[in-house]
Amino acid sequence: MDKLNSSTVSEFVLLGLSTSWETKVFLMLAFSLIFLGIILGNLFIVFLVIADSNLHSPMYFLLANLSLNDVGFSSVTVPRMITDLLSEHNVISFQGCMTQICFIHIMGGMELVLLIVMAFDRYIAICKPLHYLNIMSPKRCVSFIALGWVVGFVHAISQLLLILELPFCGPRVVDSFFCDIPLVLKLACMDTETLGSIINADSGVLATTCFILLLVSYTYILLTVRLHSKDGASKALSTCTSHIIVVVLFFGPCIFIYLWPVSITWVDKFLAVFYTVITPVLNPAIYTLRNKDIRNSIKKLVSHHVNSRNIC
Repeated sequence: MDKLNSSTVSEFVLLGLSTSWETKVFLMLAFSLIFLGIILGNLFIVFLVIADSNLHSPMYFLLANLSLNDVGFSSVTVPRMITDLLSEHNVISFQGCMTQICFIHIMGGMELVLLIVMAFDRYIAICKPLHYLNIMSPKRCVSFIALGWVVGFVHAISQLLLILELPFCGPRVVDSFFCDIPLVLKLACMDTETLGSIINADSGVLATTCFILLLVSYTYILLTVRLHSKDGASKALSTCTSHIIVVVLFFGPCIFIYLWPVSITWVDKFLAVFYTVITPVLNPAIYTLRNKDIRNSIKKLVSHHVNSRNIC
């Protein structure tokens, strides 16, 4: 807390996405509907996984946790963005800004681990099916989730400690709708080029490495199945394509933000909207439309509801 008190800046001003009142009203309505879709879509997947015994498997346990993480990730930024669109003075306290950064990186670290574990789950299921239930036991799945929270927490705290060391004495304008490390670094009253390089190496290089490893892993899975079965490749592709799409949607903006040498404001804002709003609402649609088990679960749920109404 001493570090917080040593800063002469007690609050930051968020510029948001637009200064036009008409545009802000349109964005407020659009993002409100999208946020509702994020909450309902992701929680619906969690409900399906809990309610349908056919989905009581490691893959869907991990998927349910990914959906919960998407809800948490969006809830850190989107509700405030929606309310700020109708306000002329969007101010966030220094402590609030640091808290927002902390939770964003906790959720981001958690999602990174989840995507890696989901790739590992598909590798075991497709390449070592006889050992699948033994390797991906319930206890081990819970351990993976716990590991994800630990990694996210450690990553967030390590990033936050670097930021708290900086002197903030003005300016205090954040050219976005939420606080993030690259944006806050620009406001420090000192040269942050070296620190920025360290943070980029920590976040950008890590994200890039994981992204490449995940793509290599899924490629290996598909090639392995193709060598053992004529129609196996199509089955593996139908299982893995959803994961690959989500991996690209998650890592693409992160890699661009942390490793792209030139900062372009409208591009940065677009990417920020993409990974905080668009990706979380797309994930349920991707898994629902491309996953046969989930589609069957939805059909069974609808059929049960219709039959119940007919009986009544």
